[in-house]
Amino acid sequence: MLTEKSFSLQKRYGDKFVNDVFKDNILLTLAYMDGKVTKAADINWEAIEKSQEFKLTLKPGEVFTFHEDVLPSYQGKTIKSTNAHFNAQDGFKFSGLYFGDGVCHLASLIYWAAIDAGLEAQRPASHDFMPIAEVPKEYGVSIYYMPGSRDANAHQNLYVTNNKDKDIRFVFNYDGDNLKVQITE
Repeated sequence: MLTEKSFSLQKRYGDKFVNDVFKDNILLTLAYMDGKVTKAADINWEAIEKSQEFKLTLKPGEVFTFHEDVLPSYQGKTIKSTNAHFNAQDGFKFSGLYFGDGVCHLASLIYWAAIDAGLEAQRPASHDFMPIAEVPKEYGVSIYYMPGSRDANAHQNLYVTNNKDKDIRFVFNYDGDNLKVQITE
């Protein structure tokens, strides 16, 4: 194991309704990434909210991003993404401010773990405008996707490159309260 990081999905936001939106959007993102959900019609909230494991494997040189709009330096590389756009059409919930609220928290947890594991990681836009509970401020990542806004989207994405000579596995475990990510070779 290269690293392990975790946070509580009960402590994403002080208001319970908003916290639950954050939690559900985080778990839905993982379900899209893992292939358990491929479109909004696949969403079964009871199944998504259960304790479970989600996985992502990156081969040497592969890049993980949150969405397909990437910076020019990543174009042409093998990219794996969450396969989601964090909007109503993909079934993401609305906090009263944004659809997809909470996705930045997941990106920040992944960025923190990737840096700690010694992977190449880039986040063009920090999340310094708002703290992310249980994640040190220097690891905050801002994620954004708006159809037709390729440049803005590319600058609000997360890029994690497997710079090792072996496959790297991200294993996410949700126990009903906490989300843990382990990065292993």
